[in-house]
Amino acid sequence: MEYFAEGSAEAQIDLRRAGELLDEMLAQWGDVRRVLLLPPDYTRAHSWAGELTVLLWEALRDRAEVVIMPTLGTHVPMTGNELAAMFPGVPRDVFREHDWRRDVVQLGEVPSEFVRKITDGKLDYSIKCQVNRLLVEGKWDKIISIGQLVPHEVVGIANQNKNIFVGAGGQDIINKSHYIGAVCNMERIMGRETSPVRDVFNYAERNFAGDLPITYVLTVRKKNAAGKLITCGLFAGDDEATYLQGAKLCQQVNLDLLDKPLRKVVVYLDPSEFKSTWLGNKAIYRTRMAMADDGELLILAPGVKEFGEDAEIDRLIRKYGYRGTDYILKMVKENEDLGANLSAAAHLIHGSSEGRFKITYCAGKLSREEIEGAGFAYGELAEMTQKYDPTKLADGVNTLADGEEIFYISNPALGLWGLKKQFNS
Repeated sequence: MEYFAEGSAEAQIDLRRAGELLDEMLAQWGDVRRVLLLPPDYTRAHSWAGELTVLLWEALRDRAEVVIMPTLGTHVPMTGNELAAMFPGVPRDVFREHDWRRDVVQLGEVPSEFVRKITDGKLDYSIKCQVNRLLVEGKWDKIISIGQLVPHEVVGIANQNKNIFVGAGGQDIINKSHYIGAVCNMERIMGRETSPVRDVFNYAERNFAGDLPITYVLTVRKKNAAGKLITCGLFAGDDEATYLQGAKLCQQVNLDLLDKPLRKVVVYLDPSEFKSTWLGNKAIYRTRMAMADDGELLILAPGVKEFGEDAEIDRLIRKYGYRGTDYILKMVKENEDLGANLSAAAHLIHGSSEGRFKITYCAGKLSREEIEGAGFAYGELAEMTQKYDPTKLADGVNTLADGEEIFYISNPALGLWGLKKQFNS
């Protein structure tokens, strides 16, 4: 059922209007006494999900027990400062932490025959559909999943039931769904509303999650002419049609499609948001479709201090590095540690240029030895920041004083850059 669908490429929805739409939705539900809110974590602070979560908490707190569990996936738990910044005014005791390895229950199992079919025979394994036990055991009147529709390297367009089965999911479905996305070629997935990975989540929702009272509240965001991030779409419902309607608007405003490949791209990673290559490699995922062969992607990453936020994943990234699909597929077959951590293997595939273009990483808190050991070229952050000063660059094409032409991206998490011919169909 669709509760509301509002927006267009030209629209701007403010918090007052968002509050009106949410109130209308809540009025349709009548009396609810226990509500679980599932927003993303601080790595998606720009999603507007924090603001919507606060609105929902304020509207419900006097008539229902409200619990908020940020959908961490494999990310580290949010700090007190992050919770206060993203959900201002909400008491700390309202929040719960998701543990993707230990605090999950199994709803069912996606059969290997289905996986074999959607991957054209590339993979042949079943997938345990696990979610945080709080979703199942909390006896909720409503579970509200809140997040942003945005192009994504694993599922095509992020959010909706991805927020349940990855954000609040367990390691088997996280690992295996990510590996499906990598093996099935991310260039054929990114920015598309349907994908083999989305097929897995849809199967799990249809077959195993029917008893969970989930409603999705989904934003579509873009930068306006002044460079300010605004909300141009807001959608709510418990059906696939609501997601598909929002996904179409996401494609309109979040795909930056170009006529020709880019020779030199400079991406800035805000240190408050990007502290690892696990997150920071969105600079690679979201641009590699637009990169010219033999071009260069330069990443300014002052806050990057580690590879994986999880200690074991960090170890695996350091051990195997970002060295391309063929190498990682071989390593998965030959090494038990990587074979048991398929989301790490998928990440290593996603974070490679496949040898097509050069990736120069200017990490503020990783050494030359660490960067080069992971398969990247090393750049001195201070030197490159002086030459490519983020405070003086505008998103898009820039011509520097020495005549060099670059394409600048201030936040790679906000969109997808590719070529028009890649999306003609």
